[in-house]
Amino acid sequence: MVKQCLILFGLCLFTFTPMQTVKAETVPELKNSYFTTEDIISDLVFPTIDKRVIKEYGGDELFGWEWQRIVGIKYNNNHSYDVAVRINIPSKNNDNVKEDLVKVRVSPSCDSGKINKQKCNHGFKIEIVDYKHLSQ
Repeated sequence: MVKQCLILFGLCLFTFTPMQTVKAETVPELKNSYFTTEDIISDLVFPTIDKRVIKEYGGDELFGWEWQRIVGIKYNNNHSYDVAVRINIPSKNNDNVKEDLVKVRVSPSCDSGKINKQKCNHGFKIEIVDYKHLSQ
């Protein structure tokens, strides 16, 4: 009797439970894509610059600014790099575009045993070193 009830219950459960199938979406592979060093640096420092621009101009997260170009890169003795970037901040009516210069310090991690630990004793970090308003 118990065995028959379990079989009947299992059959009802199997019958009334919909079969679900999931089809995974495939992502096409990028072939023959070209990325410059500036693209890589831009991806690294963009979030840090974005937060500072929003702080400087009091905008919200939808506040826009445009990457213009890298002005210079300087290697520091403590295994870090100072990257100077020129950016444009458009106004709402596009007649007063502002230009700023942002100096960002990129400090790669010092995890390798091949790096002098006396000069390099930091983890990976990105910070704003200097922010200048070039236009009034």
